Amino acid sequence: MKVLLLKDPKDKDSGPDPYIKELGSYSLEATLIPVLSFEFTSLDSLFDKLSHPECYGGLVFTSPRALEAIKICLKEKSKKEAWSKSLKQMWNIKPTYVVGKATASLVEEIGLIPQGEKAGNAEKLAEYICSREKPNSSALLFPCGALKREVLPTALREKGIPLESLTVYQTTQHPDLQESLSSYFSQQGIPASVVFFSPSGVKFCLQHIQKLSGDLINQVKFAAIGPSTAEALQGAGIAVSCTAGSPTPQDLAAAIHRALHNC
Repeated sequence: MKVLLLKDPKDKDSGPDPYIKELGSYSLEATLIPVLSFEFTSLDSLFDKLSHPECYGGLVFTSPRALEAIKICLKEKSKKEAWSKSLKQMWNIKPTYVVGKATASLVEEIGLIPQGEKAGNAEKLAEYICSREKPNSSALLFPCGALKREVLPTALREKGIPLESLTVYQTTQHPDLQESLSSYFSQQGIPASVVFFSPSGVKFCLQHIQKLSGDLINQVKFAAIGPSTAEALQGAGIAVSCTAGSPTPQDLAAAIHRALHNC
């Protein structure tokens, strides 16, 4: 059975995509189609804030893209040196809160120690942060995307925990999305399952998939990587067959396997 994954491929350097590999262990043939494009912004402002760890109580990351923004900053020799010599150590005295393993591994790549990765979504991470931070302490720095949800900022605000958001990337539709989807459906036919990895993916993809599937759309099992993506699908009138228990290849593959075999 075929599964369509609406996500970017993993970096070529790091071997096969773990989602394709894990689905393959259930004899499911998965294909990736990139859905989103990212434009990074405010990088000078981002590094300026990173240069003053004394002003903040810690860091919050809910997206791998926010870490990509930092890695772009660190390509500049002088910034990389400043980070290695002192800034990294100063930030490591403070907590770095993250959602999910992908974000956690990127945090580790820049030399920081992630906390809260098992939270799995913004709601649970907010609970975790609120259990550890005191009201009216120094603000947590939150590099994020323009389309960030307000769940985490709202939860922290209600508990009196300061959060300073900085938009460091914009999300747009991948330029090849329509062509890639049309090509997939014409060559592979209608997949047994379509997996969405973000509310933005739902926004940019769903109409195309509905059109390409036509009357057979009801045969497709729609899957979501997490609750916010499932909500976006349900809000668009789509019945969600399964949601991953946590945003990992193992949990997603197991959920899709169960949904496809009704077990």
